[in-house]
Amino acid sequence: MSQQGAFRITIERTFSARHAIRLPRNRLEPLHAHRWRVWVCVRARKLDRIETVMDFHLLQGLLDEVLQPWRGRTLNRVAPFADARGRLAISPTAEQVARQIGCGIRKRVPRGVQLHSVTVEEEKGCVACWQV
Repeated sequence: MSQQGAFRITIERTFSARHAIRLPRNRLEPLHAHRWRVWVCVRARKLDRIETVMDFHLLQGLLDEVLQPWRGRTLNRVAPFADARGRLAISPTAEQVARQIGCGIRKRVPRGVQLHSVTVEEEKGCVACWQV
């Protein structure tokens, strides 16, 4: 039996954080909170020795490590959204939150596994996806 194509797995996590995105003329919208939902999807062409893409718990742990510094915080004041002086470096839009999560996970997955996408929902019906 041939194993053509790729396998994918997806995990979901939530975290609470505040943000204020940068508006035109370098103004900020009012600071507000969300209970963010995050889905991370990874893929592999071949299954590992126990016939999985990778362990779900390992992937959840990688995501938890990326999210931990942001939990309960204002994203505008923490890396990578803020620079070393605490100034806004990256506007914490849902798109950028998805990208920064992806960048934090991409190089940490096991050999033979690739990040496929990170999807972020900042509120019901408002979803951004970053695909590699």
